Amino acid sequence: MSGLIGKKIGMTSLFDENGKNIPCTVIEAGPCVVTQVRTNEIDGYEAIQLGFDDKTEKNATKADIGHAKKAGTSVKRKVAEFQGFDEEYTLGDTITVEHFLEGEFVDIAGTSKGKGFQGVVKRHGFAGVGQATHGQHNRLRAPGSIGAASYPARVFKGMRMAGRMGGDTIKVQNLRVLKVVVDKNLLVVKGCVPGHKNAYVIIRK
Repeated sequence: MSGLIGKKIGMTSLFDENGKNIPCTVIEAGPCVVTQVRTNEIDGYEAIQLGFDDKTEKNATKADIGHAKKAGTSVKRKVAEFQGFDEEYTLGDTITVEHFLEGEFVDIAGTSKGKGFQGVVKRHGFAGVGQATHGQHNRLRAPGSIGAASYPARVFKGMRMAGRMGGDTIKVQNLRVLKVVVDKNLLVVKGCVPGHKNAYVIIRK
């Protein structure tokens, strides 16, 4: 699927023609530069690699610098491959937010916010065990039994328990594009998008 790399700016809200308040996310989408073109003859598949957000050469590896010079552009912080573009692109071409149209639907993938070590109530939505009665004073948010004793005499793999939460790649599908601001490279989509402010996201049609 064709798309762009973007950066999450934050959330706001818009009013539609019926006066309904719609929560939405503002994304800086592009401009992205074509840094590599994949072909069937060489790579076995067709795709283009896009780069977004400049990085100084001081903070880049020699491989990154050489890769960018082939495309005639600066070193990029984020690169990703996309397929399914209708247009033909060559090295160094720039794709802007005009690639998207108001009213169409997109899928957006990003890395969710890290929450650290969390218990089962927050991490998995457990209800907690019982009420604070009969002398039960510190077991309200406990997971309860995690397995029997004599059989199977072990804890099954995949048991939902406390642990590190967040920091996972999440894709939110079918978000409607509410507004495209071409002069500022902004894309406004309905609903929320994974990640913190200034986090990179992958937007696909």
